[in-house]
Amino acid sequence: MKRLPLAAAALLFASSAAAQAPIDSHVHLWDGEKSIAAYEAQVRGAGLTVSAFGGMWFGGPENQALAGNPDSIRAHNDALLALAKKHRNMVPIATVHPYDGAAALDELQRVAGLGVKLLKIHPHTQKFDPADPRVLALVKRAGDLGVTVVMDNANIVPGGDSEKLFNLALHAPKTKFVFAHMGGLNFRFWNILKMARTAEGLFGDNIYFDISAMVTLAADSPIEEEFIWTMRNVGIDHILIGSDYPQFSLAQTLDAFEKLDLSAAEKAKIRHENARKLFGLNP
Repeated sequence: MKRLPLAAAALLFASSAAAQAPIDSHVHLWDGEKSIAAYEAQVRGAGLTVSAFGGMWFGGPENQALAGNPDSIRAHNDALLALAKKHRNMVPIATVHPYDGAAALDELQRVAGLGVKLLKIHPHTQKFDPADPRVLALVKRAGDLGVTVVMDNANIVPGGDSEKLFNLALHAPKTKFVFAHMGGLNFRFWNILKMARTAEGLFGDNIYFDISAMVTLAADSPIEEEFIWTMRNVGIDHILIGSDYPQFSLAQTLDAFEKLDLSAAEKAKIRHENARKLFGLNP
C-alpha cells in the first residue's frame, strides 16, 4: 500500500478530527463579536474545538426581542448575519416576536431569504404564550420556508410549557422544532413521544431536543438513568448537544455528557451527526 506524504497525511488527520468535533447548538452572543471571541477563547483554553456553533443574539439581561420592537429586532438580526459572514463556522439563529404579527412574518420571510435556517423564540424571556394563535401562524410559516424553530423548554414558567409545546408541534407537523433543555426537570413528560409514535396520523416526528444545561445536572445524579431512558425514548437521532454559553461552558457540557452510559455511536450522533443533518451542514 502506497504511503501518503507526511504533509498530506497530517492534513487528512486534521480534516478527520475536525469532522468529529462537536457542534455546539446553543450559544448566546449577548455582546456580539466580544461574545464570540470570549467563547472561542474558552473553548481553546479547554483544549477543545468545535466544527460549528449555533449563535443567537437575544436572551441576555437586556433582552431587546420583546413585542413592539420590530425595527430593533431586524437590526439585531442583520448584525447577527454580519457576524456569521465573518465566522464561517457560525450558524446564525435569528429571532422575531410572534406578537408582532405581520411584521414578524415579514422578518421571518426576509431572514429566510438571506439563508437563515434557524429561528429562536423564547416564551419566558419574550413573554408570550405558546398556545397563542399568532405563535402557531409563525411556526407554520417557518415550516413552509424550511426554517427550524428553536424554543426554550426549561419549564420555568408557571404550570410548565412542555404540554403546550407538544400541542404546537402537533398542529404544525411540517415544521421542525428543537426544544432546548429537553423539558428541564420535567423531562419525563417527553417519554410520551414513544407512545405518540404508535398513534396513526397523530405525530409527525418533527420534535428534536438539545440537552444544554440539563446534561450537567443529570450526569452523576439519581436521575441519570431515567434521563438516558428518556433520551432513547424520544430518539437518539433527535438529540443535539449544546452548551448554553455563557451560563455553561462547552467543557462542562462535554464532561457531563461523556459520563452518560451511552454507546460510542449514540454519542457521535448527539455530538455532531444529528446537528449536521438538521442544520444542513457539509461534512
